[in-house]
Amino acid sequence: MKLYFSLFALFFVLTSNAKEIESIAINPPDSTSSLIDRTASLFLIEEGKEAFYQGRMKEAMIRFREAYVRDQYSSKAVYWIGETHYNLDNFGYALKYARISEALREEVDGKLLFLMGSAYHRQNQLDSAALFYVKAGALFSNTLKKSYQIDDLLAQVAFADSVQKLDRLFTKTLLEDPISSGYDDYNLVYSQDGKEMFFVSRRPDTKGGNLNPDDQRYFEDSYYSKWSDSLGGWTKPTNEIERLNSEGFDAVNYINADGTEIYMTVNTAVVDVSNATNSSDICLSRKTKQDRWSSPRPIDNKTINTSYFEGAPTFTEDGNTMYFVSDRDGEDSRSDIYVVYRNGRSWGEAQKLPMTVNTTDNETTPFVSPDGRYLFFSSEGYTGMGGYDVYVTENKGNEWTTPVNLGADFNTVNDDLFFKYYEKLKKANVSTYRIQGNKSSIDIFEIDIDEWEIPN
Repeated sequence: MKLYFSLFALFFVLTSNAKEIESIAINPPDSTSSLIDRTASLFLIEEGKEAFYQGRMKEAMIRFREAYVRDQYSSKAVYWIGETHYNLDNFGYALKYARISEALREEVDGKLLFLMGSAYHRQNQLDSAALFYVKAGALFSNTLKKSYQIDDLLAQVAFADSVQKLDRLFTKTLLEDPISSGYDDYNLVYSQDGKEMFFVSRRPDTKGGNLNPDDQRYFEDSYYSKWSDSLGGWTKPTNEIERLNSEGFDAVNYINADGTEIYMTVNTAVVDVSNATNSSDICLSRKTKQDRWSSPRPIDNKTINTSYFEGAPTFTEDGNTMYFVSDRDGEDSRSDIYVVYRNGRSWGEAQKLPMTVNTTDNETTPFVSPDGRYLFFSSEGYTGMGGYDVYVTENKGNEWTTPVNLGADFNTVNDDLFFKYYEKLKKANVSTYRIQGNKSSIDIFEIDIDEWEIPN
């Protein structure tokens, strides 16, 4: 009941005229009751910040909204509502509350301007993004300017502006109902013939229906759908896939050529299996004689699965080379791409790819072409359009070429992940943000590619 009242009061405040808000902010009433409310508001803001920095965004949002209800002239409360919306991928709302906070302030604040620049950037309003990044940088110390990566962000905006001016060769199409749910949907994997798909979603009907205590979103499950010629589309996705889903994080990453093996990323901390590291492991599931999937088991190799995060495996068509992601070297370079080769029936020693491919920032979601010649991956360590961009590098035998950004046909100003290229099907897919009004969600987009020449 308290939360309902808080939200109602917040709605009433936000529907007030913007000029009236600004006027009141400059001359707030001074009374004993308002002093008590302001004190309570500050206390709630500190509680919200504690939850925010621990990644509990929904809990943080409740505290900041309560703080704003207690003190409707608090620019800090409104600012933190905007910051939380930004971290919940609600970029339009982030900008809306940042503007309200600006109207309530007597002095300009660099962090607020940075939030506005970031929100403009994520909504592809590049001129405004650059303007507010510059304004924020002018108020920051050199140390803070470097910490907020102002110069890097301005380079991203300039790069995005330049590549978006080029002609688009391909059309990116949203995979709509029944695949898209309005929740986060991503990591599409096709069978060899393109008639079956697995993808990952964090929708309410995931197994157990539980929320991850860290980001307070639903745990992820793998979903399965099959192409129906009679329907002329995909069947309704299901996560009732024998033993492939648990009450934690489960993601199908790769199906082998004959469809008998599936490789997954599984959070083994919540799964009772042997050889588990109690972190995220690369696991294998095989089809049984009854045409069912066996329970996923971690690959028994201590250089593949460690006590750190491992996941997103991808293989050459012969199954003898695997690339995957690990953050075992996270103190120096965050998450990196590793390669390992099969020796008979077992795997050899995994090695990190050279720093001509990896960077000191995050590399993730690799995809190797069937012949092993090209490696696609997402990175935030190169100058891209914003967030993670998709890159490609070519294996020259004794070295890898300098990674090339795939450009605006494939990338956006937001995170672009889980790129996969199916030459035989003449299509590719990528997971990125779909902006819907003030909110957004991660969705799967398909790109029909005919006679695509991979850049080098």
